[in-house]
Amino acid sequence: MTKKIAVIITLLALLWLTGVAGYQLVEGWNFLDAVYMTAISLTTVGFKEVHPLTAKGKIFTVLLVTTGVGLFFYAVGSLAEGLIEGHLKGLISRRRMLKKISKLERHYIVCGYGRLGRVICNELQVRNRPLVVIDNSQTSVEQAEKNGLFWILGDATTDDVLLNAGIKKAKGLISVLNTDAANVYITISAKALNSGITIVTRAEDENAEKKMFQAGATKVISPYKIGASRMALAVLKPTLTEFLDLASHSVGFDLDIEQIEIKENSELDGKALKDINLRERTGVTVIAIKTRGGDMSLQLRPEKPLRAGDVIVALGGRAGIEKVLQMAGQNTVLEEI
Repeated sequence: MTKKIAVIITLLALLWLTGVAGYQLVEGWNFLDAVYMTAISLTTVGFKEVHPLTAKGKIFTVLLVTTGVGLFFYAVGSLAEGLIEGHLKGLISRRRMLKKISKLERHYIVCGYGRLGRVICNELQVRNRPLVVIDNSQTSVEQAEKNGLFWILGDATTDDVLLNAGIKKAKGLISVLNTDAANVYITISAKALNSGITIVTRAEDENAEKKMFQAGATKVISPYKIGASRMALAVLKPTLTEFLDLASHSVGFDLDIEQIEIKENSELDGKALKDINLRERTGVTVIAIKTRGGDMSLQLRPEKPLRAGDVIVALGGRAGIEKVLQMAGQNTVLEEI
């Protein structure tokens, strides 16, 4: 499209110069008269000639006007073709994307592909989690596509867009739009369409957090509050901060911190930690347990049996984590507690 516009402008400039030079050579007019005659000829406004035309001048004018009209129709056709072609390409691209998205299950939806959304998507990509980006900016979705992401161009607050993103089959939704009102609205809509979905939403105002929980958000996060807390912790307890960073961003290292749900009738169901000997068998240490009732415990009781539905937070090497997953009766990691 840009190349065609450049060609049209170049041809128009050449035609204009040809007209000016032609009138100077054929009729012997001065520069100003030649420019004026070229202008009224190419624009076909019908003004009277500057001077009476000779036979050669009339022939030259006919050729100039004919070429100008032809160039005009070529320009209109090229621009129309470019617009239609771009529109069709956009439609085809969106349809292909929707077809791919319709095949996803237990994926994640990220609403907003700004600075925060891009970091979130990168974290999910590194962990090979399927995800769909929703953004109303053409530039943002083009960037998402370049980064290998599924995308939808549209308003995430509308039900149709959420449905196109596969909200009914999605495992989680993260809303990081710039306004709390939009994030609340998305939370309400998403929860209405999929009552079992996990929703994590961004809050700018502390007063909005309560409304987001009431709307159905699983977790509400204030980036500024968390960022400030981590910066303070980095100063006060740098070694602890380094460990947390290593554990939570362990891609490429032989260290993982994962949450694993105990399945019914698995090897761990009904067994106490002291009887399992996880550390000796797998090299993995259990650092926390969340019971199926929702209580989180950091003070572990080795004699207390694990039950189906409990979630253990385990720290260890990837191979050890995989063994614990098998012992817990599953082959995938539970992503949210």
